[in-house]
Amino acid sequence: MDCIKQKFIELGLPKADDVKKLIKEHGDVVLGSYTIDQVLSGQKGMVALLTDTSKLDPEKGISFRGYSIDDLYKILPRSADGGEPLPEGLFYLMLMGEIPTVGQVECIRRELASRTKLPEHVYEVMDVMANKSRPMTQLATAILAMATESKFQKAYRAGISKKDHWDTTYEDVMDLIARLPIVAAYIYRKNYCDGDIIPPNPELDWSANFAHMMGFDGAEVADLFRLYLTIHADHEGGNVSAHTAHLVGSALSNPYYAYAAAMTGLAGPLHGYANQEVIMWIFDMLKELGTDSPSKDQIVGFVKKTLEHGQVVPGYGHAVLRKTDPRFTVQQHFAEKHFPDDRLYNVVKDLYATIPPILESLGKVKNPWPNVDAISGAMLYHYGLKEFNFYTCMFGVSRVLGVTASLIWDRVYGLPLERPSSNPIEWFKAKAGI
Repeated sequence: MDCIKQKFIELGLPKADDVKKLIKEHGDVVLGSYTIDQVLSGQKGMVALLTDTSKLDPEKGISFRGYSIDDLYKILPRSADGGEPLPEGLFYLMLMGEIPTVGQVECIRRELASRTKLPEHVYEVMDVMANKSRPMTQLATAILAMATESKFQKAYRAGISKKDHWDTTYEDVMDLIARLPIVAAYIYRKNYCDGDIIPPNPELDWSANFAHMMGFDGAEVADLFRLYLTIHADHEGGNVSAHTAHLVGSALSNPYYAYAAAMTGLAGPLHGYANQEVIMWIFDMLKELGTDSPSKDQIVGFVKKTLEHGQVVPGYGHAVLRKTDPRFTVQQHFAEKHFPDDRLYNVVKDLYATIPPILESLGKVKNPWPNVDAISGAMLYHYGLKEFNFYTCMFGVSRVLGVTASLIWDRVYGLPLERPSSNPIEWFKAKAGI
């Protein structure tokens, strides 16, 4: 048994009793009321899920087990060269609820490195799909193809007790986290690098190995990958990808099925695809203006034209946040440190100075501030990752950390099948008295 799993048994399993006690002794506690508007407007603000890994506050931004991004930068273990915090450490925090030691993060690194062997048929599936479908389609399909290896599915069919569902879920999750960068890198090299595949290096950390397999080596780009994979790892439980994995997992579908479904949600324009839309919108602007260094007046004109055509400005606004996304800010700090004179980055800075006042002047926008997508594409582009269609796959590799940590906890808590009620429009009209 690996050392992280043993630690989880000691810390996590006793908490299953907390959920049972809440249901048995306090199940009749009223949490609040909700309105027709909330139901018909995407259930925003309605508490309907149990998610321990992270929480999104409209004013403070994302926190992971109570720690803000700023906190994590001070306390999470870093790579050997003293760069960005390691995503393995964030995974440990989300899973265990405590800050890991350097040794515990190294234990996770070694454990993941020992689980990287992909079944041959997964490569065959990706080979068939290469250059014939979008990268996110390939990623979701490859994850489904890996489901033949599901330890949870085999154990369930063998009659494993419900209280032990977490165990083989944990095994599947660790396998999936270990193999997902290999799958994504293979898709990248097949689609954009003439199939010149780079094997994994077991001596590298999870992020640096992902960068290496994609063909990006060097301390600075490895640090960017660490940053990217950390800040995209989770965003509480109600976002489309996290909620989808929880919903599908509630049917006791194996983690591969649940995460593949999550990726089809992440691929949507209102979720993870937004990082592609931002960078494409920026390049459309530069093309129309005929310059890669537009003035602020030129930017104002293009932004207003976008709005006049009934379109949104991608990368600005958020369903929950009401301030500049801390994930935007931490990327900005990275850029200021490593490439402050980059032309595309400076366009992003000018957009940040220009767009919020325009959106505020409309009087209709609740959040005129940039989110994580407003800058992430420019960061990747600076280091030569210019294939926009692959950006959401990067997001998908990161999000596996938080989503699957939550899936393990769903099994520990023994959460049931998710099955909310629904009604026809006539029911809502009757409730409204119309």
